[in-house]
Amino acid sequence: MSGSPFGPLRQQLLDAAGTLAGGPDTVAGILAGMVDDVDRALGEELEIFPVCHHSPASALAMVRRLREKQPKVVYLEMCEDLAPLLGELRNCRLPVALQAFASELDGFPPDWGPLSVVAPITEASAEYQAIAYALNTPGVELVLVDRSTDHVFQWLPRDDHTGADHDGTDHDGTDHAETGEAAETAEHVENAGDGEEAALHGDAVGIELGDLRPRFAELEAHLLEHGKVRHWSEWWDQCVEQPLVGADYDTYRQVMVLIGSLFRRLAPDGGSAVATARAAARLAQDEDRERYMWTRMREHLAATGVDVSQCLYVCGAFHAASRVEQFGVGSTASWFDIAPRTATRWLYGLIPSSHSAIEAQFGLATGSVSIAAATWAKAVGRGGTVPFQLEGQKGTRKRSAPAKPAAPVSQKPSRPVSLGASDAVRRPGPVADRLSGFLSRAPEPGGLDEDELLGWCVDIVRLARRNGYLASTADAVAVYETSILLAGLRNRARPTPYDFQDAAVTCIEKDVVPGRRDVRRLCEILLGGDRIGQVGYDALPPLARDVYDRLAPLRLDLEKRTVQRALMDLNATPELEPCSRLLWMLRYLLPDDAVRPIMGERRLGERSIQESWDLAIGRHQRSIIELGYEGVTVEQVLEQRLRRSVWGPDATAAVALRAVEDAVLYLGGRRFTDELGARAVELLAAERTVDDAPEVLRRIRRLLAHYRATEPALPAWCEAFVTAGYAHYCTLLPTAFVDEDTGVRQVAAMLGFLLTMESLALSLGCDRAQLELAVRQSHPEAPAKVALLWAARFQLGLLALADLRSRCDELLDNPLVVPAFPQYLSGFVQALEPAPALAPFVVEIMSNAFARLPDPVLLPWLPTLITTLRDQAHELVPVLVREAGRTFPASLPAVDAWVPPWLSPSGGARDGGRSDVAGAGAGGAADGLVPAGPVADLLVDNPMTCDAVAELLGCDAGWRTPGAGAGTTVGPVTAAGPGALAGTGMAAGTRAAVAVTGAAELLARHPGSATAVAELLVRSGG
Repeated sequence: MSGSPFGPLRQQLLDAAGTLAGGPDTVAGILAGMVDDVDRALGEELEIFPVCHHSPASALAMVRRLREKQPKVVYLEMCEDLAPLLGELRNCRLPVALQAFASELDGFPPDWGPLSVVAPITEASAEYQAIAYALNTPGVELVLVDRSTDHVFQWLPRDDHTGADHDGTDHDGTDHAETGEAAETAEHVENAGDGEEAALHGDAVGIELGDLRPRFAELEAHLLEHGKVRHWSEWWDQCVEQPLVGADYDTYRQVMVLIGSLFRRLAPDGGSAVATARAAARLAQDEDRERYMWTRMREHLAATGVDVSQCLYVCGAFHAASRVEQFGVGSTASWFDIAPRTATRWLYGLIPSSHSAIEAQFGLATGSVSIAAATWAKAVGRGGTVPFQLEGQKGTRKRSAPAKPAAPVSQKPSRPVSLGASDAVRRPGPVADRLSGFLSRAPEPGGLDEDELLGWCVDIVRLARRNGYLASTADAVAVYETSILLAGLRNRARPTPYDFQDAAVTCIEKDVVPGRRDVRRLCEILLGGDRIGQVGYDALPPLARDVYDRLAPLRLDLEKRTVQRALMDLNATPELEPCSRLLWMLRYLLPDDAVRPIMGERRLGERSIQESWDLAIGRHQRSIIELGYEGVTVEQVLEQRLRRSVWGPDATAAVALRAVEDAVLYLGGRRFTDELGARAVELLAAERTVDDAPEVLRRIRRLLAHYRATEPALPAWCEAFVTAGYAHYCTLLPTAFVDEDTGVRQVAAMLGFLLTMESLALSLGCDRAQLELAVRQSHPEAPAKVALLWAARFQLGLLALADLRSRCDELLDNPLVVPAFPQYLSGFVQALEPAPALAPFVVEIMSNAFARLPDPVLLPWLPTLITTLRDQAHELVPVLVREAGRTFPASLPAVDAWVPPWLSPSGGARDGGRSDVAGAGAGGAADGLVPAGPVADLLVDNPMTCDAVAELLGCDAGWRTPGAGAGTTVGPVTAAGPGALAGTGMAAGTRAAVAVTGAAELLARHPGSATAVAELLVRSGG
């Protein structure tokens, strides 16, 4: 180090360390090593430009150096496979993020998927300035030298899990959960993820250029305490950014490398074994990345033969202080062995980003990126620096003319490229020690900018009043004075944005926030706000462009981030039907609030006449872009997702039926639905549980009703599903009745499938004896399942209604069983699904229970009955209520004279003994009993219609009193009977069959219907 310009500084630091420690120790080694790292980095033949991510000082230094040096090759620390995306940045409004996405993994654990990597880009960043310079300047080559996104995940430990574990891992391998995020303020922890803008990156792994942060919490806490700041972002702004904004290039380089060396050397050591092992593994991964980058640069130099002096290497300050053996283009160490990529198929694109999303991704303080952007804009405006911008960049002003073309890079010249006189001045001169002066004196105070501070104070009061705060001019004065006071207490020459923010909160904030935004959020808006980027149309994937094109007839600006209302009258404007169909598919694929229907619905067999939609497509642009990674059109993505759902490891018959229904609703066509239906049959036959039986029954009923109404015949898969389901549920029914893990609803759904689809199943070749055997083999013990079994036996004709009624009476007579009677009732109510004819009987037994049970038993029993019906049969209670409404009188005076049908004097209801619907509902109609009720009362009170019909049909029977037998007649009905046809020459049998003079007269008066039927019969017979 004798010939090094930093020799005096190194010796000075060694002497200071020896004086403080009383002799050589670790501190002396660290200090000397830091100076050695600076000397090594600045002495490298390939010029190294150290940067910090989203740093205005780095961006300003980059602009100055690029305009002075005008390099012909720029090596940039960024994933090498993201290079094709850089040209699309000109079609976007910053900030945006470069994204690599993979859903089909090959070579990674399956539970890691999907894999996603994002690299956010802002205007106030050194990497964007380098990209804009290289892309705008002809003859300049931009080479990305960092590991690929595939290698990012290759180098992760296999016991890690992406998503939650990798969220927040930056490009320098720093896990913010372990590196001092605990030292951030509680306010940052609470507000980092506020708002949907903070979630724009989702759970992707974030990569950034040049992270500079202490590797362990103790050092960060020490710096925050002595810097009198709350969080790391504020410390960096006050102690590094502000002093370096106006510094010269040599000072900037030396200071940044020094800081990178400091954080590199101060790593956890001597603590827990786990922390030490993690630190060592993280440092080893960083060194492998440095070997990777130097290997890529040496490969490029060897392939192109470009002069090293015409190149610039842009990397994080942490990597600028690298000590790996491959460091430097003149290193004799062997090249790093780069493993091949896996067979995982990576997809690339651009997604919108925001300042809050960057802060949340990398653990920065809320508002720090916005403050950095404001600092950048202020420095550009005051310093006269003209930054680089991509030509045609959205959302920016034209600042400068295109850069002058650089001389083309020669390919493998026989000798080094010679430099002209103008190039010679661009070579860096001898390295001079600027660190000693920078470290030995405090930065020059900038003085108080009264106009800027006054503007902030006035504007924050105006914003506060707009948001409901009772702020006044006095508050503006208080904020101004408090800002100056806080800056003085913190040893600052002038108030910073952080001082102003604290002062505003102190003077204006109240106990309760009157609106949606508090004062701290208002300060962030005032100082620059949360800028949100946007990906331009030309940079979108084909699917996203297709969505925008197909929704163009709505005449809405879908790029806006506001919620827009779309109104569609599909009858008046049928050309909007494709838009409606696309919106329903987007509703299925995108988050709920991206496309939300206000009016209209899409169900099987239904069509909306008018629809109203709330569209927030611009706000959810990232979701639409990621759909483009799955396919070229929305229909293709939907078909792929439905196919994956039915072929997944957790697929069930209910899932497959839902996929069939979705395919019918959104895609149409028989080929794909038949494929999904066939898969549903396979899944049903392979199931060994009946947990999804209610959903299976509900969906197959809906699909059968749809196909019967729209198709001439059922699809083959529907018939196969019914036959397979009939055999499947018959086989599992005895086990389900006795299995404690199988609920009552599942058993009721099985019986509903077997009994309501019995006619279709028998017509397709199923055997009814299989069902009867399954019911006879069932022996449940749970009360609700016992009631279900009785109902099934009644429906099959194996149990008479009288026997069923007597069994219920025995239950009510047994005081030991009465507490469990609600469970029996629940089973009977569930039985209304497979046996709807039992509704009158369920009303009867419930009425008997209320009539016969004493109050001491009934009152404690009622809550159990209500909760049981609510939990186990809530959707069938309306059926029970409707049946009760048909049975009981409609008015209160009629209750006193009303006699329940099951308590009629004839007793026919109890003696009928039949197990069919007529026996249960008519209450013994075979004995001539006329059931009482609202319908019978209506007919007796208004007999004119029935008399007219009876006269036409030739009936002469009289009216009978409701509830009475056949002998009780109210009045005769005079009409022509069968004897009226005796003189017509007809045979007696024919006259008995016709038995209607009135009917013949009716047909003679209105022959049109008979003529039409006859014509149909003739055509069908021919």
